[in-house]
Amino acid sequence: MRRHPVRYTLWLARTGAVPRTLSLPTWVPIVVVLGLTAWSGLNLWLWNRTAEMRNLEIRMVSLSEQARKLNNQLELERTRNNSLSANAQTILRKLETLETEINKLRTRAGMPEIRLTPTRYGGEPRGGAAAPASLGQVFSFAGAELERLSGNLGEVSPALEETLRREEAVPFGYPLLGYTRKASVFGYRGNPFGWGFEFHNGLDFPAPYGTPIHATGSGEVVSAGWNGPFGQAVVVDHGYGYKTLYGHMSRILVQPGDHVERGDTLGLVGSTGRSTGPHVHYTVFQGGAAVDPDSFLN
Repeated sequence: MRRHPVRYTLWLARTGAVPRTLSLPTWVPIVVVLGLTAWSGLNLWLWNRTAEMRNLEIRMVSLSEQARKLNNQLELERTRNNSLSANAQTILRKLETLETEINKLRTRAGMPEIRLTPTRYGGEPRGGAAAPASLGQVFSFAGAELERLSGNLGEVSPALEETLRREEAVPFGYPLLGYTRKASVFGYRGNPFGWGFEFHNGLDFPAPYGTPIHATGSGEVVSAGWNGPFGQAVVVDHGYGYKTLYGHMSRILVQPGDHVERGDTLGLVGSTGRSTGPHVHYTVFQGGAAVDPDSFLN
């Protein structure tokens, strides 16, 4: 018995027309179904991939925005750090300048110098392990040093004031303004009133009658009146072992107990006492002994 192949027949009918039939082999529907299934699967896979790509694109945009914000923040932080670093360097330089000025004052006050905690390159080779300092550490150090230097200023102030008082008390300069010629120097000289030699314990500065005589240092007037061979004379006690005498005045303008400053007028040039003409006799006493005033003029 002969076997006929299996076939599928499609019957197509249309109103007002003769029906048609279409005979298809068995494998055609199978191929069509498989093709449709594959096409649907491909579309579904492509749709999923498109959704994933869309989600990935959204994430990339979000990450890009976050990266931009982080980059801006990083740039701001870098700018801030650079500014803080520059400020820290400026503060350290100012501290060193302050230290230098304080040391000048301490030296003037007769006190030993101070030094900052080693932070500067002093000319010697450097090396070894060292952890980099943070800005916080630098500012903390600067604050501690500023407090320490402020304390040193408080320590220096009394000593410096004492030094300034001592310096102000030391006689300095000429007792006459504009008259610096010396008619007689300190030491042994010929006796202007006779034979032989005598010891002259000061300097003589000739000037016209009435020329103002000025104190060469601050102090207290301890004597103002007739003083033997010096005639009308004024003695000023400057403290710290220093005294000055101004002799041969024509007129005295101060009295004992007066406080005078350097440059104040004590009296006027004259020729009273043992004198050969108008001048001022100027003596400097140090520790009770007359010393050469020449070393105190400049």
